[in-house]
Amino acid sequence: MAAKAGGPMQKGVGKLPDRALFLFSLLIYAFLYAPILVLMFFSFNSSKSTQSWTGFSTEWYRALLTDQTIHDAFRTSMIVGVTATLIATAIGTLTALALTRHNFRGQTFADSTIYAATVMPEIVVGVSLLVFFVAVFLPLGVELGIVTIVIAHVAFTVSFVTIVVRARLAGMDESLEEAAQDLGAGPVTTFVRVTLPLILPGVMAGALLAFTLSFDDFVITFFVSGVGSSTLPLKIYSMIKFGVTPVINALSTVVLVVTMILIFGGSRLLSRREGA
Repeated sequence: MAAKAGGPMQKGVGKLPDRALFLFSLLIYAFLYAPILVLMFFSFNSSKSTQSWTGFSTEWYRALLTDQTIHDAFRTSMIVGVTATLIATAIGTLTALALTRHNFRGQTFADSTIYAATVMPEIVVGVSLLVFFVAVFLPLGVELGIVTIVIAHVAFTVSFVTIVVRARLAGMDESLEEAAQDLGAGPVTTFVRVTLPLILPGVMAGALLAFTLSFDDFVITFFVSGVGSSTLPLKIYSMIKFGVTPVINALSTVVLVVTMILIFGGSRLLSRREGA
């Protein structure tokens, strides 16, 4: 006798696609995160081998704490990342406001330029910025260094901030700004007291994205950095030239943990502000 529609056999067949999709998702996550877990695992290896486990040790983390060159590279990355993030967030937020709240000649071109900057190959951006700095900055006596790195990072992160903040502005009720202006608030007061608090989650998300992109950028920084201005990615690259050591594993683990803490803390803060 044929199974009735909706019977146990049909329900069991209906679950097969869900199970297959679940297993496929597990394989994708394993493909993405298994190498990272292996890296973290061997950062606690007692020997220099990155292929065989010989015992648990925190020796490489102690070596990381005493390596002054890594400390200098990390300090440079933090200076560049924080400075570029502050500048890019300010410019990107104002750009998003201009593109969302006003109509002007050339707006379509400005929109296209913003989105084009996010998909442009980094090597093209790096070479073009290097040519620009050599042609304009060097005659003025400005050498390649932290200043040129900051300018380059602002140039490629401001578009991401603009897109994120603009998405937040698109879901905002403009009548709130109009009500504030009807009550006598000027443009600056309206922005500070009404607009900015409402779009602050988007601004913070854009800032976090800009800092992450700046902190871990290698290609563009490689072209525009000078002597004595190596960031952490450039330092890691120079260390890998002599072979992968557990110190690199330890450094990568620390960066990964700090990044996860920032992402988790930022998401919790944004969710609390959304629920307030």
